[in-house]
Amino acid sequence: MSAPEMLFYVIVAILIADYLLGRILDYLNAKNISLELPEELKGIYNEEEYKKSQQYERDNQKMSLITSTFNLIVILLFLIFDGFAFVDQLARSISTHYMLIPLIFFGILMFASDIINTPFAVYDTFVIEQKYGFNTTTVKTFITDKLKGWLLMVILGGGILALVVWFYHATQEMFWIYTWILVTVFSIFMTMFYTQWILPLFNKLSPLQEGELKSDIFNLSSRAGFNLKDIFVMDGSKRSTKANAFFSGLGKKKKIILFDTLIDELKQNEIVSVLAHEIGHYKKKHTMANLVLSVAQTGITLYILSLFIDNPILSRALGASQPSFHIGLIAFGLLYSPISTVLGIGMNQLSRKFEYKADEFASVYGLGNHLIEALKKLSVKNLSNLTPHPVYVFVNYSHPPLLKRLRYLKSLSKQPQEL
Repeated sequence: MSAPEMLFYVIVAILIADYLLGRILDYLNAKNISLELPEELKGIYNEEEYKKSQQYERDNQKMSLITSTFNLIVILLFLIFDGFAFVDQLARSISTHYMLIPLIFFGILMFASDIINTPFAVYDTFVIEQKYGFNTTTVKTFITDKLKGWLLMVILGGGILALVVWFYHATQEMFWIYTWILVTVFSIFMTMFYTQWILPLFNKLSPLQEGELKSDIFNLSSRAGFNLKDIFVMDGSKRSTKANAFFSGLGKKKKIILFDTLIDELKQNEIVSVLAHEIGHYKKKHTMANLVLSVAQTGITLYILSLFIDNPILSRALGASQPSFHIGLIAFGLLYSPISTVLGIGMNQLSRKFEYKADEFASVYGLGNHLIEALKKLSVKNLSNLTPHPVYVFVNYSHPPLLKRLRYLKSLSKQPQEL
């Protein structure tokens, strides 16, 4: 067996192993569903709502099974019948320019992938989410979002890819350093300006109106030494009844975004407690730590890529007789996925620790009990899975399960807290 053939079978094995891992985790999660309502949620989650949340979880798992099975079959057929080589030849028939070929190549793959997965997105939005009363997306909004997403993919994705290709051809083995700098700058830019330039393309942001809620938020920010200028309300109800809030930006660009559905669902002190949690992430340097770790991980990945990208075996493993940067990149991405999965598990574990620390921050400011009530209400509203399997949590959850967070917050309320 030649080296390209061996590499081909390794890629196939990785894809199948990844699929099986996902299905095993889903099976464990489904088997772990408890028929009895947890004691902590009695009086908040009634029996009917609890059963509804379980059925919602089952429907999502069925959808995940269908989608992942379909995508596995497509990618395996694509590999077996040299689909990547075919798209490469198609791109070369359109242009012979070294920068345009990879742009056309990835453009065809991205658009084709998005189109064939659109029926699943439609079913998820207009059938499953509609069935459980979450969906408020209109057909017009769905189509408009899709078109805007494509436009951003062409402008931002295409622009970054063009620079990466240019770096590779201009510097060869040093391209990973320039690409690392580019990705780092882009990540910082997006962190600082996402809510200012990208989010408004999809949602309307309005300044939070003057009143007790705004005053309480600014009072909390002042007590916490958190310099806050902007609080916005986002029309999340445009697409879903689910409620959320998030913090965005760095330095003077810090912003707090509240979903309008969150304001409708929670009491004033409960909203403030959610924001105290978000401020806790910033004050405890979680946002910066995640950014630094992400930049470091990107640099390591790009360095490893630079060691292998020139190897023609990568391209030949995918059926291409003519080695190329873009097909080598696809092969590397498939081979690297197990490492990416392991790193993702590590990042999730760290993220869960950060969530506990942010909850602790809210508790220190006397908002622990309000946060407990907020988390309960949001879980009921969003039909969250209350009894996920521990292994599923370990692999996939960036936040601790609800019951663990509630128990931790209650334990904090019994301990003396210091500002």
